[in-house]
Amino acid sequence: MKTWIYSGPLSMFGAKVEIAAREKGLAFELVMVPFTTDDAYEPKHPEVLRVNPVKLQVPVLVDEAVALFDSTQIFEYLEDRYPGPTHLALWPRDIAERACARQLEQKSDEVFFPNVVRLFGLQHDMQSAPAVAACAACASFYRDMDDLLATREYLAGPYSYADIAFYMAHVFADRKGAGMTGATPRLVAWRDRVGERTAVRAVVDPMMRFLAAQGRGVPAFLQR
Repeated sequence: MKTWIYSGPLSMFGAKVEIAAREKGLAFELVMVPFTTDDAYEPKHPEVLRVNPVKLQVPVLVDEAVALFDSTQIFEYLEDRYPGPTHLALWPRDIAERACARQLEQKSDEVFFPNVVRLFGLQHDMQSAPAVAACAACASFYRDMDDLLATREYLAGPYSYADIAFYMAHVFADRKGAGMTGATPRLVAWRDRVGERTAVRAVVDPMMRFLAAQGRGVPAFLQR
């Protein structure tokens, strides 16, 4: 039975799932749902309505008898359904490292990214107190991640879902004015390592082309 991933051209969470599926080497059908220029996904795709009838959001994954929404839950399913060594393991084998990776993935979505969401509505006034505070919170998070990388190549040790999640969250942060600086050199080097992965480029490059085609800004580090 086929695997389908329902995403959108500017869906950060959909991009997370697509990168993970590509890292796993899965064959899947990618369906980009209808998108309007005000960053809305209309009309709602019938499979999104069926699988996620309350939140009405992508990503949605349909695989065999399973239909899931929420990128973190999809990560968990993919790791159980397609484990290593047959497929690339994206949670660490070590129990403590795995717990750390899961927490970092959660922090990326629920601690870091809410600051980026605040910036979405403040692009007209990036000198306002709320915008400055959101950028400062992002910078503080970057410093924490830079400290982690003092002793490891990736955020939780081996490359993991934590790296996928934070990389995509950072792409959107940079787009909205809260990018990395030379103050976190280890994190910038990490970003470059992750960004050159084949699975990451296969997802991020089309997203950047979509932005450019709409006349929207593309982060400097992603201008190929």
